[in-house]
Amino acid sequence: MSLPATFRPYERINDPADFRRAFDRKRSASDAFMVVHGVENGRDYARLGISVGRRKIRSAARRNRVKRALREAFRLNKAELPTGLDLVVVPRGANLSVAEAQQSLPTLARAVARRLGLRLGAKAPTP
Repeated sequence: MSLPATFRPYERINDPADFRRAFDRKRSASDAFMVVHGVENGRDYARLGISVGRRKIRSAARRNRVKRALREAFRLNKAELPTGLDLVVVPRGANLSVAEAQQSLPTLARAVARRLGLRLGAKAPTP
């Protein structure tokens, strides 16, 4: 059974305390496009938080475009992401495309999961 390709409200991180937990845990992975901070969430699904500062991307339209690209990458790659993680994504630039985000997000999320000591692909086969 595959996960539906939707971005549900419960998969979004809204609470500032959850963002702070991810930043304070100091487990992250990065590439040229983004930095992904992670922390265990005790749930059986991953959640996404996006942190885009006004100093980094000054134009509101560009900030929103980057956030849409990250949400779309999360939605399309949900089945490839490790479960039980809160992922806080900080983009590195204003020109992040959906394709770049789709390429980077699963790789960086798996790297964060390894750094947190989570076992990847530990799903038991069904008889």
